[in-house]
Parts: sequence; structure tokens; C-alpha cells
Amino acid sequence: MKNRVVITGLGVVAPNGVGLQAFTNAIKSGKSGITYHQNLKDKGFSCCIGGIPEVSEEKKQEYLTPLQLRGFKSTSILYGVTAGIDAWKDAGFTVDENSPLDYDTGLIFGTGTSGIEKFREAIYKIDDQNVRRLGSTSVLQTMASGVTAYLSGILGFGNQVTTNSSACTTGTEALLMGFERIKNGKAKRMLVGSSSDSSLYTWGGFDAMRVMTYKHNESPEKGSRPMSTTASGFVPGSGGGALVLESLESALARKATIYAEVLGGNINAGGQRKGGTLTAPNAEAVQKCITNAIADAKITAKEIDVINGHLTATSKDALEIENWTKALGRNGVDFPLINSLKSQVGHCLAAAGAIESVAAVIQIKEQFVFPNINCDDVHPEILALIDKNKIPRKKTDTNITILAKASFGFGDVNACVIFKKYN
Repeated sequence: MKNRVVITGLGVVAPNGVGLQAFTNAIKSGKSGITYHQNLKDKGFSCCIGGIPEVSEEKKQEYLTPLQLRGFKSTSILYGVTAGIDAWKDAGFTVDENSPLDYDTGLIFGTGTSGIEKFREAIYKIDDQNVRRLGSTSVLQTMASGVTAYLSGILGFGNQVTTNSSACTTGTEALLMGFERIKNGKAKRMLVGSSSDSSLYTWGGFDAMRVMTYKHNESPEKGSRPMSTTASGFVPGSGGGALVLESLESALARKATIYAEVLGGNINAGGQRKGGTLTAPNAEAVQKCITNAIADAKITAKEIDVINGHLTATSKDALEIENWTKALGRNGVDFPLINSLKSQVGHCLAAAGAIESVAAVIQIKEQFVFPNINCDDVHPEILALIDKNKIPRKKTDTNITILAKASFGFGDVNACVIFKKYN
């Protein structure tokens, strides 16, 4: 007998809203979090816009101690810790450093890179023969598992505590890994999510690859254009998202608020075969990921009301839509409503899956679909596949029972999760 798994807490640090209420208001209104950054221009970037969450010094002190903040430079850890603690509190739990060790709760939190700014500082100090001036938190800030080390210490988790890293699928993958652990009875609760640095050292490689847009430096809010004819590359973003997953039995026992249920999902890879490369998807594997997720959730493709896609505003958007139509066996007016949060926040890289999953769950809980901004000129290849009204440009109130959320990442890796309204 497998456990049913529900979502009882949400936390988010996004370019268009820090905190659950601010973020919810932002996605409903289609608020863009993309702004111009002079430091990118100064360093010779072609793309000088990006999504960076606004976290004040006062806000930082609500989550980390003065000692922890001394010499602190890892935005990935900051975003992850903030989102994680917010999700834990939102689920109805308290934060107490003297609390007993909780062996029933674990943590799977992913990242792409951690503390690149701290790495840079450390490299210069070592090159200048100042190894002893690195500081005691240099290792913690720069190791990939830094975010889970900080969070597990603050919250006192004693179940599995680990870090995953799978490019743009990281957050969705973390969610599914936590889901499996609860479903199989190995934990009662799992805090899951992912975060990504807001650093030009993270974004520089993408600029060099020419996959980021350079056409909207004068109009940042119009820069991220998923599914649009005039899409010219993704806009880099950063932040963190977190969700508390819990067995239904545990949630009901403590009368917790339940946002949605996780029905199932799938994680796979295309092996960089059949058209798949380090940067392009194997379409067959993407379709298989979606169909296997549907099978794991024990639903039919016809039951999906909304899709929260990966949809990055690159040349692969049309291919993603084609993969959805083939996997679901649905097209034209029969296709579900579909949206991309990247139109509002840019591509938050390793944090994307977690932030977008938070947005997906908010939509289920409040029964609306957030707008695809900057998509008044839908790409003709997409219009040949689905009806234009399936791409809402305004907030749409609608009945959502089942929502599919997918992420596809560099290295030809895929993840798809199926959420359901909890009754």
C-alpha cells in the first residue's frame, strides 16, 4: 500500500516577487521581474537584462545569523534557505534551533552552481598566497550541497538530506525524488526545491553560446517571449522555490492546509541520441517522459486541464509544443491550456523547476491560469499545432483538476510531474 503525497507548504524567492503572497499577486497580474543590469553591460555581455530577486539586507537577517552572513556571497544559498524556511513555516511548522532532531523529515534541494562569487574571491586569495584569509565558511558556501547543509542545520532534519543537480530539470527532479521517498514510506515529510545564483559568472557562458536574447536591452520587460514569433533567446533569471511534501495521513492528522496532491511523474534522459544533444532534446524521450508520467499518475491524457511547460523562448519552443501534442494525442482546440512562467521571470536555470512548480500549485489552489506575457504574436509553427486560445494572454479563471508540469534540461534530461486538486 503506497502513501498518497500532498503539498502542505510553499516558499518562493522569484524575480517578480519574494514571498508567497507577493509572488501570487505578481503571476496573477503578469508582472515582469526582468530588469536592465549595468554590470552586465560593463563586462561586455550581449544580453544585459535578467531576473534577480530583490532581497534586502534586513530580509537576509530574518533567515541567517550575523555570523552566517559574515563574508557571505552565495545568492544560491540565500535564495534556497529563504524559500525553504518560508515553505516550512507555511506548512505550519516552527523554526527552533533547539528543536529535537526530526527523523521523519528529509530534504532534497538542488542547485546548478553554488557561491560562484565566493569561488572567485577564494581563487584570488589563493593566487595571492592568502589561503588563511579564506574564512571558515568558504567551503560551505561553495560546495553544491551548501544549501542543504544550511537548511538541515537550521531546521533539524534527520531523514535523507541530499543535493541534486540536473541542469534545468533540477527542481522538478528534486520534487519527484522527495515524492518517491514519502510514497514508499521512507519519510513522512520532505522539503524539496532548488535555487540558482544571480551571478554574471553563471550567466556568462550562456551569453557566449548566444542562447540569450540581446534585442531587448532597452525594453527588459518585453525580453522574455516564450512561444512568440519574435522570441530571440532566453532571459537569464535566478531565485529559489521550495515545497513541503507530506504523506496524506500525516497532513490530515495535524489538520494541515493542503495545496494539491502529487499523483506521480517521471524522470528520464534522451541519451543525446535521435537528435538529442547537450543542448537539444531527443523528442522521442521527451514524449516518453510525459506518457510515463501520465501512466505513473494513473490518469489519462484527456484529464489534463493545464500544462505548465518548460518553454524558454528559444527555437525549441515549437518542438516542445509538438512533443506535448504527440504525447497527449491532443491538438487544436482539444489541447489543454498552456503557459510558461519564463515570460514573467526569465529562465531561472536550476531554480526554474521549483519556482515554476510553486506557481503551478498556486494555480491549482486558487483555480486560475496565469498569463503568458509578451506572446501576442504566437509562432506560426505553434499555431499549426494548437488553437491560439490555448495560450492565455490574460489571467484566466478556470476549473483545474489536473495540471502537468515539465522541465527539460541541458544534457538531454527530462522530468514531468502530475499535480491534482485535492478534494
